[in-house]
Amino acid sequence: MKLLTISFLSLLALTACSGGDGDDLDQWMKERKAHVGGKIPPLPELKTYVPFVYNNDGSLHDPFKGRRAADSAGNGLKPDLSRPKEPLEAFPLESLKFVGFLQQGKRNVALISAPDNTVYQVKVGNYMGQNFGLVMNLSKDEVVVKEMIQDATGEYVERRVTINPQE
Repeated sequence: MKLLTISFLSLLALTACSGGDGDDLDQWMKERKAHVGGKIPPLPELKTYVPFVYNNDGSLHDPFKGRRAADSAGNGLKPDLSRPKEPLEAFPLESLKFVGFLQQGKRNVALISAPDNTVYQVKVGNYMGQNFGLVMNLSKDEVVVKEMIQDATGEYVERRVTINPQE
């Protein structure tokens, strides 16, 4: 009997909640629908992209190419880009430290500390630094590296850098 009474009261409550056509929400929605109107403006017309051509008449320099054309003679100095990179070429030469020197028979070996806290053995003929630095000479007092850097005209020039031992 209790179950029947609870069911009846629930049904009565649901019927009372469903108002008729005089609901405030329905009236508000009808008012809003009556005021909706207008048009959405059309999208603006897109302009077509016209690419800019550098050096069409020779007056402008292409910023993505070297100053001198690849076929110009220049000084003929250029790095070997086809050789595999050595581990110390991943670091700037200024960040490498000369921390030790070994002599193995007639062969001299320098110990170079890199920023990743690894110590590498370097001998004459190895490369180090990011400017194609070739180790030319080793002694207990210095490591001499010949770098190839580009000047303002795009040509490669050599410079010698000496790395002294760290105290």
